[in-house]
Amino acid sequence: MNSSVRKRTPYRIVSAVIMALLAIFFVFPLYWIFTGSVKTAAAINAPAPQWFPMEPTMTNYNKLFSNPALLWLFNTIFIAVVAMAITCLTSAMAGYVLAKKRFYGRALLFTLIVCAMALPKQVILIPLLREMSALRLHDTLWAVILPTVGWPFGVFLMKQFSEGIPTEMLEAARIDGSGEARTFVSIVLPMVKPGIGALAIFTFITVWNDYFMQLIMLNSNTKLTISLGLAQLQAEMATDFGLIMAGASVAAIPILTVFICFQKYFTQGITMGAVKG
Repeated sequence: MNSSVRKRTPYRIVSAVIMALLAIFFVFPLYWIFTGSVKTAAAINAPAPQWFPMEPTMTNYNKLFSNPALLWLFNTIFIAVVAMAITCLTSAMAGYVLAKKRFYGRALLFTLIVCAMALPKQVILIPLLREMSALRLHDTLWAVILPTVGWPFGVFLMKQFSEGIPTEMLEAARIDGSGEARTFVSIVLPMVKPGIGALAIFTFITVWNDYFMQLIMLNSNTKLTISLGLAQLQAEMATDFGLIMAGASVAAIPILTVFICFQKYFTQGITMGAVKG
């Protein structure tokens, strides 16, 4: 017993050291951005790097919020949260139908969805732009939200999770008189909750960072997202790195918040997917 413990101890020490080094490697950029956002311009541009802000200042944040940064942040949060909620709901419904319902053309439909996952967004950009213009949604936040709702990856992911729902439970619910809506809400959603958590993180981050779609669909200054707004500020004030870091810090907070909130379900979702595979 003691020999086994002795053999495992060096492995655990090495593993802990490697994990600590990797954690520092990945966290350091965030640390540099957050500390840089409260540094003066002289400290940021100094030849020798200042690892910790000696004279912290909120000037960069004051300049940031003198611009419509709060409005840009609200626009981005609204787009990401609404797109995340609608995508998770529609993907869960579509995945459940494809996994547990038998109808003509089901296999063909799922094949088309899988093929759509390999289709670059740039290929459908012009038809999508024309569609949004025809619906008079161009230069509105919904022009960024609606194209995300039918995300093929979300449907594929939720179908894989719905495959694990016992058919006997669904049949028992029908015998008890439950309709499709009640069965979906009471049985299906709780059982695919880890998949929804993982999909929520994927969707939020994808929509939040979808600079290309935001650039094409949004024009007005009041409709810009935080990414477009920061790019605009960077073009106007190319050497003001403190202002850019302050904007990047503000933009990173919602992503970190969502990941922390859904981390439990994300880990369960990845684990269940690995076991299924």
